[in-house]
Amino acid sequence: MKDLNAVASVWQDDETLECVSVVPETPNTASFTFRAPSGALFAYHPGQFLTLEIPAPGQPGGVVHRTYTISSSPSRPRSITITAKAQPDSIGTRWMLDNLQPGMRMRAIGPAGLFTNAESAAPKYLFISAGSGITPMMSMTTCMWDEGRDLDVVFINCAKRPSEIIFRQRLEQMASRTPGLDLKFVVEEADRYSPWTGYQGQFNQLMLGLMAPDYLDREVYCCGPEPFMQAVRDALSGLGFDMDKYNQESFGAPVETEADQPDLDDIVPDDDSAAEIVFASSGVTAKVAETDTVLAAARAVGLNIASGCTFGCRKACNFDPLSGEIGVQI
Repeated sequence: MKDLNAVASVWQDDETLECVSVVPETPNTASFTFRAPSGALFAYHPGQFLTLEIPAPGQPGGVVHRTYTISSSPSRPRSITITAKAQPDSIGTRWMLDNLQPGMRMRAIGPAGLFTNAESAAPKYLFISAGSGITPMMSMTTCMWDEGRDLDVVFINCAKRPSEIIFRQRLEQMASRTPGLDLKFVVEEADRYSPWTGYQGQFNQLMLGLMAPDYLDREVYCCGPEPFMQAVRDALSGLGFDMDKYNQESFGAPVETEADQPDLDDIVPDDDSAAEIVFASSGVTAKVAETDTVLAAARAVGLNIASGCTFGCRKACNFDPLSGEIGVQI
């Protein structure tokens, strides 16, 4: 019998990992759990990633290296789990879904990465993710849950359909036991024969305001495809959010060091900087602050632009503010 008082060593990446379970999550998505054959424990920060060496017949060297965020929590150190979704052009993830079975061993590098709230002192969080970008949010939420912290998390995940929301049941089970985990799911379309009564469409400023009215007080963590993260940054900066409290991790290039951090050169509107809008048809010119909306500027000079709201959701408006020069027909 093992000595329960013995201190286990910490896993190092010169030891191969042994797969112990493969759990289907959603279509083309599964969670792969590994253990260290030596019995070593896993030490990492929630939100970090592993790089796996995956067999790839036909590829140079016969292997590919793919990076996956750890979806398990360091509060459960005897195993480590990554959750992977295969895209149409996937090589490594497709091989894992089709071939990886319990008992097989793989080489892994890591853990690594800076996308974590381990050292954050923020009292309130806003987690925003799309698709498998939910994995670091699951790790961070589970860790806080296991540590018995008073959660104050608005957890937003966007997916194609309700059936493609990863970890939905586990998150709902956690949320049913604490009022501090507020789940908000957004889908592009409903599943056939399965009614969806939640948010539907593309994530936007209106949804943000409804889901997290106190977003200005929260620290934001975002993960997903770059166009999605750009839309989130645009929504936040357009609403005056302090972008120093914004953190993101990319699908394509997880960040290992401070030097690798991408330069987010988004233009943040400034209350003290002036701008000028020319309404083409009427010839009226409005001088405004950068933080003013086109709709507010129009109304201030007595013009009426058709709009569905005042939150910047462009589908109901008659112009595209991203087309370059603004020439509003009014």
